Amino acid sequence: MVSAGDFRNGLTIEVEGNVYQVVEFQHVKPGKGAAFVRTKLRNIINGGMVEKTFRPTEKFPQAHIDRNDMQYLYSDGELYHFMNVDTYDQIALDKDAIGDSLEFVKENEMVKMLSYQGVVFAIEPPLFVELVVTDTEPGFKGDTATGATKPAVVETGATIHVPLFVEQGDVISIDTRTGEYMKRV
Repeated sequence: MVSAGDFRNGLTIEVEGNVYQVVEFQHVKPGKGAAFVRTKLRNIINGGMVEKTFRPTEKFPQAHIDRNDMQYLYSDGELYHFMNVDTYDQIALDKDAIGDSLEFVKENEMVKMLSYQGVVFAIEPPLFVELVVTDTEPGFKGDTATGATKPAVVETGATIHVPLFVEQGDVISIDTRTGEYMKRV
């Protein structure tokens, strides 16, 4: 059990039958009245955000999230197939469970599969990936003050904005959390 006074960012708790991750918390001690903890919580199953306040002495059970390394094998159009590289067990998930978390992941790359009580609720791709630019317009020199970008399609089919000097066939590094171009490799 975790008391509200011990909340930290990233902590997962069960509240009213739902599993939440603490995104933000603030201990408030008003001049008049009792202290309380103001929080922003993210429902880990559906991704919804809620704001709740608690008394510092309230206790909640801590939710244990399983993070397993899995290899993304392939997609057959309807299902996405993953394999545990230690046990060779395979799991197939549909588009609803995956969301857009695989937009920068190539086949045979490692991902983290997050589950709670055996139910997979999210896929975490690697933080940075290196992909080949398959399609982009040629860049024009001049007419730019600072930081001009152009759209580019990478080998997974995702479209991102890259600087004008990036050409078709270049290998680039992408931050998967934000979908931003990092550097040319």
